[in-house]
Amino acid sequence: MPRTTASLLRRPPRLSAALLTGALFIGGLAAAPAATGASAASAATTAVRVNQVGYLPDGPKRASVVTTTAQALTWQLRNASGTVVASGSTVPRGADAPSGQSVQVADFSSYRSTGTGYVLAVDGGSSAPFDIRADLYDALRSDAMAFFHHQRSGIAIDASLVGSAYARPAGHLGIAPNKGDTSVPCQASVCDGTQDVRGGWYDAGDHGKYVVNGGISTWLVVNSFERAKRAGKEAPLGDSTLRVPERGNGVPDVLDEARWELDFLMRMQVPEGKPYAGMAFHKIHDAAWTGMPLRPDQDAQPRELHRPSTAATLNLAAVAAQCARVYRPYDSAYADRCLSSARRAWTAARANPALYAPDSDSTGGGAYGDTRVTDEFYWAAAELYAASGESTYRDAVTSSSWHTSADAFSPYGFGWADTAALGRLVLATVPNGLPAADAARIRSSVTAAADGYLARMAAQGYAVPVPADGYFWGSNGEVANDAVVMAVAGELTGDARYRAGALETMDYLLGRNALGLSYVTGHGEMSSQNQHHRFWAHQLDPALPHPPAGSLAGGPNSALQDPIAVEKLTGCAPAACYIDHIDSYSTNEVAVNWNAPLAWLAAYAAERTSTGGEPPTATCAVTYTVSNAWSTGFTANVTVKNTGPTAVDGWQLTWTYPDGQRVTSAWNATVTQNGTAVSARNADWNHAIAPGATASFGVQATYSGSNPSPTAFALNGSACA
Repeated sequence: MPRTTASLLRRPPRLSAALLTGALFIGGLAAAPAATGASAASAATTAVRVNQVGYLPDGPKRASVVTTTAQALTWQLRNASGTVVASGSTVPRGADAPSGQSVQVADFSSYRSTGTGYVLAVDGGSSAPFDIRADLYDALRSDAMAFFHHQRSGIAIDASLVGSAYARPAGHLGIAPNKGDTSVPCQASVCDGTQDVRGGWYDAGDHGKYVVNGGISTWLVVNSFERAKRAGKEAPLGDSTLRVPERGNGVPDVLDEARWELDFLMRMQVPEGKPYAGMAFHKIHDAAWTGMPLRPDQDAQPRELHRPSTAATLNLAAVAAQCARVYRPYDSAYADRCLSSARRAWTAARANPALYAPDSDSTGGGAYGDTRVTDEFYWAAAELYAASGESTYRDAVTSSSWHTSADAFSPYGFGWADTAALGRLVLATVPNGLPAADAARIRSSVTAAADGYLARMAAQGYAVPVPADGYFWGSNGEVANDAVVMAVAGELTGDARYRAGALETMDYLLGRNALGLSYVTGHGEMSSQNQHHRFWAHQLDPALPHPPAGSLAGGPNSALQDPIAVEKLTGCAPAACYIDHIDSYSTNEVAVNWNAPLAWLAAYAAERTSTGGEPPTATCAVTYTVSNAWSTGFTANVTVKNTGPTAVDGWQLTWTYPDGQRVTSAWNATVTQNGTAVSARNADWNHAIAPGATASFGVQATYSGSNPSPTAFALNGSACA
């Protein structure tokens, strides 16, 4: 069992399971009879599995077909009127071990026309209807991010933002019957006095709030904006774009949302003058497991702070340092406050490097135990170095075993207990002063991990980046995290394979899977509707709502760790160990650390130009001139001209050096190199190139032997003259 798997086992058995009203899927083709109130997921599924939301015009378009037939089959793509608009032959893949099915794959990527209501027909069966359009993921981008506003603690959720069904009073502010989070005592012997730890996000389906899970979730939410800004595509995440009460304040809405959790995380820091000052309390939740169903403001249980931990403290250090860097253009005072908190947390963690949260502390909330925190030290050091540039943090980065470890990106991806990969992603994408060899190796580690995920996808019938034994608690979050790595690899290299891989993981989450089911509520013809949640509990109380659109179910878990899963799923293939039932908390809970990568991925997938869903194409001409050369190095000026009819908004120029030249620095662009492949991305101020206009930048590089100039360039993937 991989370490990530073990660390995800956070829920103990609990009381009460309602009568089964959801559907049972085993093997993917049979559905148990649905009781009254069953979700759309109870409908019989088709053998033709597609992304039920649809596909981008210029993106990959593949479907999986469950069949025992060994020979290739004919597929037909039909539009809404039933006309065949494309056809071809499937590729037999045979037995697919994770799903326990025999699968063939239909690839209709060459079809790029747009429309709604398409159906893929194969061997007498038809898929669920889907669309092909450039704005395919706009709604999911908004809905997946809105999940966090729904999960806010300590603020009324207003009907004007979420609709009347989801509106509720503020939870845990000390208003009866709540005991509140404004003055929370510690567990016995943990600390004296009380602490104000209001706000933040409820972690999952219960009312607990956890620093280690909140940390990685906050990092991903903020990083989604940071990555979009690097690409010049941050506008859809800017001010007044999301359904948050802070809209219109001049700060990007995605940062407003993350700040709600950041403020809570900093409130969890032990004050000066107290034992363990600067450390972060590990978690806060009810003294006993919260009953179901129960709205947060109706929770009458006492709340407890649990003792500080090194892991929680380093999570605080990492995300507060990220805050200092990303929030500075919008609120420098807040950035200063974040950096101060991060520094204090780092110092406290160094003084208490082995204060672990015990696995036994699982009454009323998950333990989130983690006894290996060297990866958290690496992640926090990377963020502090990126924020400050100071040698203390650089030395902590370079002296860490994770800096050169081959295991930073594991086969099971990253997660709340496995954070070394986050340090690598920071160092690969944020300008820093590491030696060129270090920087190149770090970037190569990202692409190598992405290559591994692509290879795994290519070997499976459903193109899933996780291994056959990777279907554990929260497997859908693992899938989405892997997509993040592939997307960053595409950013670093300009290689379209990585973007295609990231998009295909979305296909899996939205219906191209062993169950033919979208795991995201409200997106797809047949989607999960009964995720485990105290308030979104329609299956238990018809007066309560289903989860809001954009809520991601945890997904298949072959360990079957709840009574409903044991009763209904025994014997399932790993990728089919899921049931859309509110009491199956080990397969069907929601959590902030699963919705965070979904929101990241949805924002990434939604980026487009007017011509389609892939990075923009352009007609272009490039002039490359060596302006100065000496025995071991040279400088070169590069000018790219937009010779097309439309403006380029956000550009990436790629080329290959023919004789081992190595870029050491650059100006007017961010330049990265992986092997012989070089990628130059625009600066903030020169991201737009009007028709007929140019953008110029320079590089300095080393060489040995000859120094021939590159002969081929591509702008946003399109060859230049």
